[in-house]
Amino acid sequence: MGEINIVLRWRPVYPKVVAAKSLARGTSESVGDYLKAILELGGSEELRVTTNALAGRLGVRTPSVTGMLQRLASERPALVLYEKHRGVRLTAAGKQRAWELVRHHRLLELFLHDVLKYPWDEVHEEAERLEHFISERFEDRVAAILGDPEIDPHGHVIPQKYGAGVYRNEAPLTRCPLRTPATITSVSDRSPATLRELERLGLTPGTVLTVEQRNSASTLAIRVADREDPVRVGPDLASCICVDWSAGSPLFAH
Repeated sequence: MGEINIVLRWRPVYPKVVAAKSLARGTSESVGDYLKAILELGGSEELRVTTNALAGRLGVRTPSVTGMLQRLASERPALVLYEKHRGVRLTAAGKQRAWELVRHHRLLELFLHDVLKYPWDEVHEEAERLEHFISERFEDRVAAILGDPEIDPHGHVIPQKYGAGVYRNEAPLTRCPLRTPATITSVSDRSPATLRELERLGLTPGTVLTVEQRNSASTLAIRVADREDPVRVGPDLASCICVDWSAGSPLFAH
């Protein structure tokens, strides 16, 4: 009977330990996803991000967002500044952690694309899964193999290690003035179907174009430098393209 009691005492221990580790890992991933989403939605101006916007980006219910933001605000040091009905912004500690994840993500995208030869429409989802788990040593090795790159496959700036985030001087194609030469600086990487369509149309980072016409439905007629016929781009696709129509394409830190 004593042996049976010992078995009964010890049998539940292993599942409990595994469950605790899985919960901690899942929570850490979730925190990172929230911080990165706030960073991206707030943009270079660090605008306050609403709970509804976060819920839409992360695919979760608004009450869940509120609970997580309250938790992040109570961390020491706090990771966000949250006020009910006024939205949320990142603290210095939150920005540092978010930019670290962004660096992981964009390095991984480039590694998958350039070294492992993934198509550019598949690297985002793979990087989303991997970005939480790589070590600092692995990050350094990837950066060294790639030659300390500055830009990922979709034209986004790769932050320097421990450095402030950097944004391009760019704007959505929808705001580009008519008959003004512009260069595609980056494209959204969130939709594989959109990336495939952009590639089919030849609208990739580095492409020089001119918006020749904009109709009442906001569809753009675009002249691409190396194509004879204009390309027609609807507003949804145009909103996924960022361009620079100034002289050069400077970066600014934030």
